[in-house]
Order: sequence, then structure tokens, then C-alpha cells
Amino acid sequence: MAKTKQFTISVENQPGTVAHIAKVLGDSKVNILALLGTAQGTTGTVQLVAEDAKRAKKALDAANISYQETPAEQYELANKPGALAQCLSTLEKKGVNLGSIHATAAKGGKKAVVVYTVQAAAQAATATT
Repeated sequence: MAKTKQFTISVENQPGTVAHIAKVLGDSKVNILALLGTAQGTTGTVQLVAEDAKRAKKALDAANISYQETPAEQYELANKPGALAQCLSTLEKKGVNLGSIHATAAKGGKKAVVVYTVQAAAQAATATT
């Protein structure tokens, strides 16, 4: 498990909003490792993990893009049926209550990646022990 930072950005639900965020980060040579966007009517939320959190913060700040930064964990698991359930079961047994989660794998790839945040700092310490 690798500790990381997740950036949560509240956005307006309109064409080009996520593209703008991606361009700001790309122009600053920030590689996006994971991204999840959801819309709720006229607004939405973008959650992302960047390879270099410090550089991402600097780029977002320079572009006046407001965000919340949350400690997160990134976990690599086998890309096979039941692997995610096993990972989540382990967290459940440790009493970890997830604040957010997103996962992805490439078709035919050997590994998948799950990124999650927890609701309390004390639980975050429990998750990695």
C-alpha cells in the first residue's frame, strides 16, 4: 500500500471543465494516476491522484482552482475476480470506513489499482498496519 494524496475539486457541470483541469496539470508536467468525476445536476466533483502531489498543488493554486486535499492509499491488486472483495474485506476487518474509493484495471492487464480514503485519521493508521 502506498500513501498518496487525493484532490477533490468541486466543479460546474459543463463541457470542458475536466479538460481544463487536465490541461492545467498537463501543462505543469503533472501526471494524473487516477481520476473520478461525477455530476449532480449543475455541479459535479472531480477526485484525482497525481504522481507528484506537490507539483499538482502548485499548478492548481496557480490556476486558482479550489480543492480539498485528503490523505489516501493506493493499493495494487491482482486483476482477477474476487481480488477487490478480498482487499475490502481486509479493510472491513480492521474497522476502516471508506470516505471514497475508485479502482481501475486495463483489460488483459495483470494488475488493478484501487485508491481509497478513510473517514477518520485514526482509521487511516489502522489501514496500513
